[in-house]
Amino acid sequence: MRLSSLLLVAVGLGAAGGSVYFAQDILAKQAQRDTLTEEAATIGVLVAGRDIAFGQAIEAQLITTIHWPRDALPAGIFTDPADLLPAEGVEPRRARKAIAQGELILNTRVSDWGEKVTIVQSLSPNQRAMAIKVDAETAVGGFVTPGDFVDVLLTQGRNEKMRTVTILQNVRVIGVDQDSNEGNDTPEIARTVTVEVTPDEGQRLALAQQAGTLSLTLRNQIGAEDKPLELLRLSDLLQEVSPVPENAAAPKITVRRGIDVTDENL
Repeated sequence: MRLSSLLLVAVGLGAAGGSVYFAQDILAKQAQRDTLTEEAATIGVLVAGRDIAFGQAIEAQLITTIHWPRDALPAGIFTDPADLLPAEGVEPRRARKAIAQGELILNTRVSDWGEKVTIVQSLSPNQRAMAIKVDAETAVGGFVTPGDFVDVLLTQGRNEKMRTVTILQNVRVIGVDQDSNEGNDTPEIARTVTVEVTPDEGQRLALAQQAGTLSLTLRNQIGAEDKPLELLRLSDLLQEVSPVPENAAAPKITVRRGIDVTDENL
């Protein structure tokens, strides 16, 4: 009995071990199939491994590869490093716009081999770049940075004839002094701000610079809306009664009658 029991135990252990091995083999093959299926459904695409500044040469240490679904590839993506990195003796591609770490590298954001990159590449079609002379007071205390949107105001005249009017609205800033990097959000006092304008707006801006002082106002792009603004004169501000905001609430007084409490307009 003891021998038969030992044999039975041995057979049981062998069967159990074989089952475990068989199960592990099945799981391993399934995992391998899943991996192959996943690899077939994705493709390696090139992204910025670190922040790449405007005009910076694209080099190997600046890029990395991530997996991306094959059926959702954006147009102009790079999958082969040889298409992005220069061969020996070839001038590199450069960033036409600042590329943030982890951002996909698209052919619209990089130059051709050895192509010179200037602020011109950041202009929209049929747009022009024009500089405005500014100082701390007229450029929002130095808080205007590339990529911001501003309104341009013209102030002219003296004493009671002084007046101001908004001549341009929703204008994109493409450069502050010599800096055109939209990733730079460090405030600094500038002497010139370069904006993107249409040819017609450029003429108006050139005339306005000779006619008086130009000031910039920063815009909040969330829900921003352009609307015609009338010319404002100094005499319009010199009122005997201070203006009240349109949405200002009427003054109220709290009236208590026993346990009843009500608010009544004055």
